[in-house]
Amino acid sequence: MEMGSYLREIEGKLSNDPFYTEKISGGGGGGGGGMRRVWVPGPVIVGAGPSGLAAAACLKQRGVPSMLLERSNCIASLWQLKTYDRLRLHLPKQFCELPFMGFPGDFPTYPSKQQFVKYLEDYAERFDIRPRFNEMVAEAEYDRTLGFWRVRSKRGGCHGDETEYVCRWLIVATGENAEAVVPEFDGMTEFGGSIKHTSLYKSGEEFRGKKVLVVGCGNSGMEVCLDLCEHSASPSLVVRDTVHVLPREMLGRSTFGLSMWLLKWFPIRLVDGFLLMVSRLMLGDTARFGLDRPIMGPLRLKNLSGKTPVLDVGTLAKIKTGHIKIRPSIKRLKRQAVEFVDGRIERFDSIILATGYRSNVPSWLKEGEMFGKKDGLPRRPFPNGWKGENGLYAVGFTKRGLLGASMDAKRIAEDIERCWKAEAKLSTPTTLSPPST
Repeated sequence: MEMGSYLREIEGKLSNDPFYTEKISGGGGGGGGGMRRVWVPGPVIVGAGPSGLAAAACLKQRGVPSMLLERSNCIASLWQLKTYDRLRLHLPKQFCELPFMGFPGDFPTYPSKQQFVKYLEDYAERFDIRPRFNEMVAEAEYDRTLGFWRVRSKRGGCHGDETEYVCRWLIVATGENAEAVVPEFDGMTEFGGSIKHTSLYKSGEEFRGKKVLVVGCGNSGMEVCLDLCEHSASPSLVVRDTVHVLPREMLGRSTFGLSMWLLKWFPIRLVDGFLLMVSRLMLGDTARFGLDRPIMGPLRLKNLSGKTPVLDVGTLAKIKTGHIKIRPSIKRLKRQAVEFVDGRIERFDSIILATGYRSNVPSWLKEGEMFGKKDGLPRRPFPNGWKGENGLYAVGFTKRGLLGASMDAKRIAEDIERCWKAEAKLSTPTTLSPPST
């Protein structure tokens, strides 16, 4: 069928059902012998984390309906299902607000995990955002013949019922932290003790009285070590690279907020120098404790590589007193022991991998221009990585946290609204009316 006649047929059917659905016989998928095809008049958003919610809210504020697909059974699944109990926002709440809605006034400066999830749930309710849960997107590809995106999802996992969503715009909101990074070490099967990623870590209670090796010295690794100390475990921390450790607050202000204010008046080189000078006065020389600093300053390093400085919440004091021991890279694992690259062999009961996350975009998005095949991140650097070709967008890939995601969401909604209004002039009002709920 030619594209023009296909669109005319779709428009006719949309006059009675804005989310027009047809059954395709002989499709792949979940054993039913067919696949549903759903025409979506607005954008499809993949991922119902903070970035996806922000994009949906910004679109709704501009009168553009969207469909939000989420592989899990809840919004913000990383926060709800894969974070430790003591987690708080590392930045003050005013830098973590999503568009059009601030945090409650009675929330602390650094809201807890539970408070942040409550904020996101209230946000979804306020903007009437209703994701389709348990929809795992298996493949998305642009159909150049029709001029639309085909987004194929499986409900409930790999073997569930299959649906193909057809849309003009696709917003990738799966983020930088979609999949846990689990490194391989020689002797992993020989170790015998528990080895788990921080995505499975909840509390140090289960490690009480045990010797635990934490691999990775970012904010999560540092905070997990502190949590283990507070639950009477004996943690050691593998530091494989240089790291900037800064106090969470300095001169009575949050370090992040102070940095943003200083950057309005001074070049980044001077601000970096100031932060390092104050950090040395407050924390001392971290290299004395095995935490060598990078040559490049913390803000410049963040801008160029995305590597975030550690904001200390008490871990460094435990390192100074010897309650947390610093260890070099792992050479191999042995039975209930670890051999390090310096030749030391030490017994451990458990290993926790604070080795971060990565994008999963290359596994499902069939596109070779906007996203890198290796890292799954937009090829164009911030602030230009939010828009691709043929109605493809990215939100939450800026390496600038929730503030960056909000900036993306606003730009995307403004851009799509222009196309939406232009097409509305060529279509009947009924065709582009938001779907009833």
